[in-house]
Amino acid sequence: MPENLNLLRAFWGFSFIFWTAFNTALVDVVGSEQQIPLSVVKLWASAFGGEIKSIAAKYSGSQLLQKKYKEYEKDVAIEEIDGLQLVKKLAKNMEEMFHKKSEAVRRLVEAAEDAYLKHEFDADLQYEYFNAVLINERDEEGNYLELGKEFILVPNDHFNNLPVNISLSDVQVPTNMYNKDPAIVNGVYWSESLNKVFVDNFDRDPSLIWQYFGSAKGFFRQYPGIKWEPDENGVIAFDCRNRKWYIQAATSPKDVVILVDVSGSMKGLRLTIAKQTVSSILDTLGDDDFFNIIAYNEELHYVEPCLNGTLVQADRANKEHFREHLDKLFAKGIGMLDIALNEAFNMLNEFNHTGQGSICSQAIMLITDGAVDTYDTIFAKYNWPDRKVRIFTYLIGREAAFADNLKWMACANKGFFTQISTLADVQENVMEYLHVLSRPKVIDQEHDVVWTEAYIDSTLPQAQKLADDQGLVLMTTVAMPVFSKQNETRSKGILLGVVGTDVPVKELLKTIPKYKLGIHGYAFAITNNGYILTHPELRPLYEEGKKRRKPNYSSVDLSEVEWEDRDDVLRNAMVNRKTGKFSMEVKKTVDKGKRVLVMTNDYYYTDIKGTPFSLGVALSRGHGKYFFRGNVTVEEGLHDLEHPDVSLADEWSYCNTDLHPEHRQMTQLEAIKRYLTGKEPLLQCDKELIQEVLFDAVVSAPIEAYWTSLALNKSENSDKGVEVAFLGTRTGLSRINLFVGPEQLTNQDFLTAEDKENIFNADHFPLWYRRAAEQIPGSFVYSIPFSTETANKSNVVTASTAIQLLDDRKSPVVAAVGIQMKLDFFQRKFWTASRQCASLDGRCAISCDDEAINCYLIDNNGFILVSEDYRQTGYFFGEVEGAVMNKLLTMGSFKRFLVEFNLRSWWHSDLTAKAQRLKQTLEPCDTEYPAFVSERTIKETTGNIACDDCFKSFVIQQIPSSNLFMVVVDNECFCDSVPPITMAPIEIRYNESLKCERLKSQKIRRRPESCHGFHPEENARECGGVSGLSAKPPLVLLLLLLTIFSR
Repeated sequence: MPENLNLLRAFWGFSFIFWTAFNTALVDVVGSEQQIPLSVVKLWASAFGGEIKSIAAKYSGSQLLQKKYKEYEKDVAIEEIDGLQLVKKLAKNMEEMFHKKSEAVRRLVEAAEDAYLKHEFDADLQYEYFNAVLINERDEEGNYLELGKEFILVPNDHFNNLPVNISLSDVQVPTNMYNKDPAIVNGVYWSESLNKVFVDNFDRDPSLIWQYFGSAKGFFRQYPGIKWEPDENGVIAFDCRNRKWYIQAATSPKDVVILVDVSGSMKGLRLTIAKQTVSSILDTLGDDDFFNIIAYNEELHYVEPCLNGTLVQADRANKEHFREHLDKLFAKGIGMLDIALNEAFNMLNEFNHTGQGSICSQAIMLITDGAVDTYDTIFAKYNWPDRKVRIFTYLIGREAAFADNLKWMACANKGFFTQISTLADVQENVMEYLHVLSRPKVIDQEHDVVWTEAYIDSTLPQAQKLADDQGLVLMTTVAMPVFSKQNETRSKGILLGVVGTDVPVKELLKTIPKYKLGIHGYAFAITNNGYILTHPELRPLYEEGKKRRKPNYSSVDLSEVEWEDRDDVLRNAMVNRKTGKFSMEVKKTVDKGKRVLVMTNDYYYTDIKGTPFSLGVALSRGHGKYFFRGNVTVEEGLHDLEHPDVSLADEWSYCNTDLHPEHRQMTQLEAIKRYLTGKEPLLQCDKELIQEVLFDAVVSAPIEAYWTSLALNKSENSDKGVEVAFLGTRTGLSRINLFVGPEQLTNQDFLTAEDKENIFNADHFPLWYRRAAEQIPGSFVYSIPFSTETANKSNVVTASTAIQLLDDRKSPVVAAVGIQMKLDFFQRKFWTASRQCASLDGRCAISCDDEAINCYLIDNNGFILVSEDYRQTGYFFGEVEGAVMNKLLTMGSFKRFLVEFNLRSWWHSDLTAKAQRLKQTLEPCDTEYPAFVSERTIKETTGNIACDDCFKSFVIQQIPSSNLFMVVVDNECFCDSVPPITMAPIEIRYNESLKCERLKSQKIRRRPESCHGFHPEENARECGGVSGLSAKPPLVLLLLLLTIFSR
C-alpha cells in the first residue's frame, strides 16, 4: 500500500511539473507575440526626434537668434522684479486714471445742478429735442418726424467706428413713457446745458468714451449722440433708473424683506402682477444690498425655505435663484399680515445684530391687494419712534377699498404707497421707493462717487451694434448723483438723476506694462465685494468652450478664477485693502482650455486709493521674476524697425495714441517711429519699453536675411512642408516669414487678429511663446492647433522654442521662435523614421506597418499628432487607448489634474426682466475639468496590462528635444472592459443640505464707506398719499402725528 501511494505521488508530481512547463511555454509564446522591443522604439524615436528638430531649428533660425542674444550678454543688466514696488506703482497709475474720470463726472454734476437751479418749471413748455429713436426719421412725404430732426452721425474710430455725433448728445425715452410729458420736456430742456460739458470733458480727456445723464424722470441723455433702434416689437426696454450704476449712486446700501400676499384673493392677474413687482424690486437691488422674500397667507412661506430667518446678498446668482422660485407661488387661504410683519421685523433686527448686512437702510416691501388693519401695535413695538425700518406698500389691483390702510402704514413709517393696476404700471411704480431712499443723501448733499464692477449692458445701442462683429465690450462705470439745490425743496430731498461715464476694461489694461509682468504674469483688480473688475480669465476665449465660461460677465468673484486659493487668503486680504504678498501653485488652462500649465505664482497686492478697488499682480516663479535691459542707439534701432516683417503688439501701449485725434489712426509702430524722430512732440510714450523694443529689433534683425536665404534656395523645402517661420520677443515685437505664398497657407488665420491665442494681447503672450517657455531650454514644443469646431480639422503642426539669455533659472526668456508646417509633411517624417531598424540585412523584426501593433505620436498633454487612423488626429489618447492611458496614469508617466470652475454665480449682462425670465435654471454646482500632463522625468516606459483573456503590452518613448512621445501598442489583445478616459467635465452635484449651506455662506466683503440711511430734516409726508391719515381714530392719530412731526 505505501508503494502504491508513492507511485501515485510521483505520478501527480510529474503531471504538475509537465502542466506547469506546458503553461509556462504557452505564456512565453503568447507573451513573445506581444513583446515590443524597446530598443527598436528607441531607435525610431531618436531618428524622428533628430530629423524633426533639425527641420524646426533650421527653418525657425533658433540657433542664430540664441547666438545673437548671447553676443549681447555682457552688455545687458538683469534685474529681479520687486513685486510690491511694481504693484504700488501700477496702483498709482490706475488711481490717476480713475481720478481723471471721476473729475469729468464731477463737472457734469455741477453743471446739471446749476442748470436746474436756474430753471423754472413750465407745464406748457414746447421744446423740440433730439429723440434718439426718432432722429433722421421721415414720414411718407419725406418730412422729418416730430422730435426727429436731422442729426448728423459720422463713424468715429474712438467709438469703435460707430456713427456718432461728437458735438451733441441725444435723448432716449423708454417706450412706456410719453416723450412729450411736461416733466420730461422740462428735464430735457434744462439738461441741454450738459452738451458743453460733455464736449469739454472729451477735449480734456480724449480717452473718455460714453458720458450720460440718467434722469429721475426716466429719460437718458447720452454723449456722443447715437441712433437707438427698437427691438422687433418696436420696444426699447432700457430704463436708466434700474441700471446698477444709477441705483448705486442714488441710494445707500439696504436690507430689504419683501412680503408677498398669496391669499385666495390674489389669484389670477393679481398674483402675476405681484410676481412682476417682486422681480422689478429685485432689479433695483445691487451687490451692496441684502434681501429675502416671504409669501404669506395664514402661514409664512419662505420663497427659498433654506434661507429661513436670514438675508442674502443681492448678487445676480441669488436674485436669479429667487426669481425661479417665484413661479412656484400660488394663491389660496386667508392673508394674515400681522404674522408676516412680525417675522420681517424680527428678521431685520436679528440680521442687523449679526453685522453681516448693509448696516445702513432697512425696508419692508409689502405687496398685497389690501389690508384690513393698520397694525399700529406691531409698528409701535418694533419701529416707533425711530422708524429705522421704512415700509413701502404696493396695492395690487384697481380697487381702492383698502388703500387708506396701506397709505397709512407707508406714511407712518417713512415709506411710500403706490397702486399697481396693470403689468405696464409695475416698473414706474417700483421706482418710487428709490426716490425716498435717496432723500437723506440728497439732504446731506453728499456726492459719493461710485464705481461698478465689470459688466456688459447689452441693451445699449453701442453694445448691440458691436455684438455682431466685435463682441460685447466689458466696462466699469463711475457715477455720481445729481441733487436739487433749491432751499425750498431741501427737506424733500429731490434727486434729479445720476451722471456717469464708462471706462472699458481694455482702458485699464493700457495702464499695465505687460512686458514687466513676464510671460505668464498678469494684473487684476477686484471690488469691495471681491468681484472682478479686470482679470485675464474674465473674457470669452473660445466658442467651443462657452460651457466653461459664464454666459456674460458680472458678479464674478475672484475665488472663481483663482480657485486654488481654497481659503480665500488672497481674496480676503485684497477685499480688506491690505498690501502684501501671497504664493501658491496654480494650474492655468490654455489652448481653448484643453491644456494646463502648472506653475507657482507669487501674488502682490495693494489698494487703489479713491476707489473701492484693490489691485493684484501675479508673477510666475523662475524666469517670470526677472527682467533685463539692453541698450542700443536710436539710429540702430530705427533702422531695424523699418524692416517689413516687423510688427508690434497692437494692444500694448508703447505710445498713447488716444490723447489726440490726429494720433488715433496711427499704429503703435508708426507712433514709435514718429516719436523717436521728433515728428510728433505731443505723443506720450513709454521710454523704457521703447528702448527695449529697439534692442530686440537690432538683435533679431539678422534673422530676416537668414529666412530670406532659405526661401530663395530652391533646393530647400522643395515640398513646401514648412510654411511659416515666426518669432516674438518679450517686448511684443514680432517677425514673420512666409515660405509659401499667402494664398497657399494651410492655416490662413495663424498669427492674425482672428487667432487671439497666438498673438500678443493686452493680457497674455502668444500661446506658442508661453508653452515654449515651460519647455527645457533648447527643446521644441509641438502641437496641433485645436479647431473651434467639434471635430478637429487642423492640418498643421506648430513648433516653437524659447530663447534664454543665460543658462540658469534666473535667466529671463527673451524671445521665442517657431515654425508652422503641414500636418501630412510632419506625419511623413514620423512614418519614415518608424520604418528604420538596426539589422544588417535591412529586414526589420517589427515595423509600424505591422497589423500586430499600433503606433501613435502624442504630446505632453496626451493629444494625438500621428495615428495610423488619420481621423484620430487631435483626439485625446485616452479616448482611443483607454487601457494604456489608464496604465500610464497608474505608473505615474502622466498626471491627471482637475481644474475647477465654480459655476454657482452666473456671469451676466445687464438685461431686461423679460430676458432674465428666459434664463436656464440655476443650480449650485461645481464643475471640474480633467487635464493631463506628462511627468518630465519619464523618458521611456514599458508595460503590460492584464485584460480579460490576454496581456496587452506597450512601449512609450520620449522623442528627444521635444514634448512628444512615441507610443507603440499591441493590437492583438483587446481591453474592451477598460472604459476610455475622456476629458469630459465632471459635475459635482450637492444634496439639498449642502445646497442650502452654500446659499447661506457669505464671503467676506467690505461695506461702502458712506451710509445715508436717515436725515432728521427729511420730509416723511411725501409718501404717496397723506390723506390716509384722516382715517385714523383721533387718539391714535394724535400719537402718530406727534411721532412723525417731532422727528
